[in-house]
This record gives sequence, structure tokens and C-alpha cells, in this order.
Amino acid sequence: MHLIWLRTDLRLHDNTALAAACQRGPTVAVYLISPDQWQAHDDAPCKVDFWLRNLQSLSQALGKLNIPLLIRHAATWDLVPEVLGKLCRELSIETVHVNDEYGIHETRRDADVARALEADGVTFHRYLDQLLFQPGSVLTKTGTYFQVYSQFRKVCYERLHSALPRLVATPNAQAPLPIGSDPVPQQVAGFATPGETLRALWPAGEKEARRRLEQFCDEQISHYKDERDFPAQPGTSQLSAYLAAGVLSPRQCLHAALQHNQGEFESGNVGVVTWINELLWREFYKHILVGYPRVSRHRAFRPETEAVAWRNAPEDLAAWQQARTGLPIIDAAMRQLVETGWMHNRLRMVVAMFLTKNLLVDWREGERFFMRHLIDGDLAANNGGWQWSSSTGTDSAPYFRIFSPLSQSEKFDGQGRFIKQWLPQLAGLNKKEVHNPNAVGGLFGVTDYPPRIVDLKKSRERALAAFRSLPSRQAVGGVYE
Repeated sequence: MHLIWLRTDLRLHDNTALAAACQRGPTVAVYLISPDQWQAHDDAPCKVDFWLRNLQSLSQALGKLNIPLLIRHAATWDLVPEVLGKLCRELSIETVHVNDEYGIHETRRDADVARALEADGVTFHRYLDQLLFQPGSVLTKTGTYFQVYSQFRKVCYERLHSALPRLVATPNAQAPLPIGSDPVPQQVAGFATPGETLRALWPAGEKEARRRLEQFCDEQISHYKDERDFPAQPGTSQLSAYLAAGVLSPRQCLHAALQHNQGEFESGNVGVVTWINELLWREFYKHILVGYPRVSRHRAFRPETEAVAWRNAPEDLAAWQQARTGLPIIDAAMRQLVETGWMHNRLRMVVAMFLTKNLLVDWREGERFFMRHLIDGDLAANNGGWQWSSSTGTDSAPYFRIFSPLSQSEKFDGQGRFIKQWLPQLAGLNKKEVHNPNAVGGLFGVTDYPPRIVDLKKSRERALAAFRSLPSRQAVGGVYE
């Protein structure tokens, strides 16, 4: 008997470890419920609910192949070797198969499990699955991990041209086993079930994930480069939650995109090329996790930025979290996050830069808040994005490049459609006033919208001064866009 231990790979199709296990003989699947570990990692309730709903869908699909899905509990990951060891003894398991995960805690957990199982005579097999390239295989000429995305992307393109990762065949049905599937829990203690409005935005299952991918490629990908920055338009794929849970693989995304671009990575439709580049950004940040494990330990990628004099400003942080900053584009974006479990990517950069530069609040506060609300929460992508915005990370925005919330709002939500969707109290303002209601005075002011909590110009100068004072920084003129 063989065991597939499912983690962030909740799919039947193109699942490397599942296919490998089934090729060896009769296979059983297991999923571990680890609430204390999930809380320690700030996993969002809506994300846990999404996992459970996808697990229910996957259980049905596995059932059609006569593969039982067992549910076991290991409150924290240090209990996993014992839990899996017991299961392997009960079922006389010969081999355990997993798709690799890349955070420092995940890597340590898997190493502990491998040692414990192999001591019992059970072999532990790990596979490349949630990435296109094995970390450590895309390196600089001096043998180090890349720190600049454009250089990383160039090598990835060379590899893709010579060896495109293939899709993995879906297993065939096996003979029925005398083992029943366990019921998938509807809820896990400590993680509230989100409302039906949020859940309806993110239907579970591979069928929905693949439908979204096909629809995006058919209708939107050609316009992706031109429309992806406008939050009021359906310009993005909204596949991130499915990728984060492994309901969809990066290989499936890459092959679907190439089908719509005559197999080209670097030429042809610019929208397709731009989207493939976003898949490679995802890849880049996961390679960073492996090459520079300090980012898994809440440390800045650039060590000198640990000396930034972040402000202890709980009231400002709370105003940002609760959409009370007085800047409509910031507040609308934060409402979108809390109410839908997702935020448009352009706005993730805008709100992150506002928190870390204009409010000079530590990026780790924002990273944590995002993880506690994102349905697509992913350590590598979330950490990479926050450190990019705060100028502490790899290939990050220069510290003197500071987005102006007003300019970003006017440029990417010119008509104020996105703002008015999430801040209906501003619906009566015209397209000029809606970006800056504090400037509308007298009888025409909006009485139920808060005043701005910070002076943008002064706060920008404060941020520049804080970064210029770092030992390795030199004074540079500012860029405000």
C-alpha cells in the first residue's frame, strides 16, 4: 500500500506525487488538520474554509478512482511524524509521496517526517510540483540564487525553450480497497466560517479552477497587459486562490497560456507574455524562500533595512486596517480585502507603500494583516510583495520611489468606479472630487467620511529621511508617482 500526503496540492489532474503513488500500486490519500500551526502562520479563516471546501470536492473525485481520503489531526507540525508513522503502521504503508513545499517550517517538517518514516522502513518520496523549476537549479554564474527578477526570468526562458515542463497524467481508477473515506470537516475550531457572499466569490473544485483559467485565456489574457492595473475592470485572472491551494498547477497555467500564443514565451501576444511573467514572479519569490531562508523568519531580505526606525503608531495602523485613512483608494482597497478575501494586485502595492512609507509602519504588520485576511495567502508571494513595497526586499522598489495614493487613484481609477463600489458614501462626488474628498469643503463636504490621517508630503519626507539615515544609503532625490 502507498500513501499520498496531500498539502497545498488539492487536485486530481497534473498532480506529480499522486500520479507517482498510483503508479506503484494501491494508494490511499491523507490530509492533516493542523489548526495551531495554521494560526501560528496567520492563515485566514476564509483560506482555511476554501481548503476544506476544495478538500470535499477532491474527496469526491478521488472516490471515483477508489482512492480513500483519510483525515488525521496534528495540531502542530512537530506532531506530524508521530501521526503519519502511526497511520503507516496501521495500513502497512510501504512508501509515502509528497509534493515539495518551500517555507522553512515546511522544509523542517518534511525532513523530520522522512527521518521518522525511514527509521520504520517506509520510504519518503518528494516531487517538484508547485514550481516549474527545482530551487537551486536556476542560479547565477557564481552559483548563487538570483536577487534580481529580470535576470532570473531570462534563465527561466532559456530553460523553458529547451525543456517545457510536461503535464502529469491523471491516475486511472484502482481496484476498490476495504478502507472508507473520512468525512471532511465543515469547519475547524479557531477559524470562523466566512459569509456566503464571500464563499460565493470563490467556488471550490478543479472544475471551477479550470473553467476560470479557460475563460481568462479565451476572453481576457490578450488584454492583460493593458487592463491588469485597473481595479474596476475584470483585467486579472483571479486564479491566485486556486494556485495557492494547489487546485490548479503552474504547469496547467503555463500550457493554457502558450496554447493562446502559438507556443511563444517572449513574442506574440503581449498580454500572454505579461501573464507568463507574473507566473515567473511567483516562481522567483518561492526560490527566494529557499535561497534566503531569513525571509521565512520575519527578517528583511536587505539586512541594513532592519535599522529603519519604524513608528510605533497603533492608531494609524488601526485606521489603515479598518479603512479609515481618509484616502479613498486606500480605504476602498482595504474594504475589498476584508469583505472578499482578495485585493487587486495594483492596490496591494499602493496600500503597502502607504503603510510603510507614508505611515512608516513596519512592513511585518501589513504582511501579517494580509495573511489573516487573504484567501490566496501565500508566504512567498505575500512576503515578496510587502518587502518590495517597503524597499527592504529583493529587487525592491528604491526607497525614494513612493507611490502617491492620489496619483495612483487618478491614474488607475479615473472615474472613481472602484472607489464608489466600496465607499458608497462617496457616490455623489464627481470623478475629480472622489479621489480627494477632504478637499471638498463647506456644504459640499462628505460628513460621514473620515478626515485624512496623514499629510502626504510631510510623511513622504519623513520616510525619505528614515531610509537616507541607514548606514549604506546615500541621499538621492525622490520620485513621486
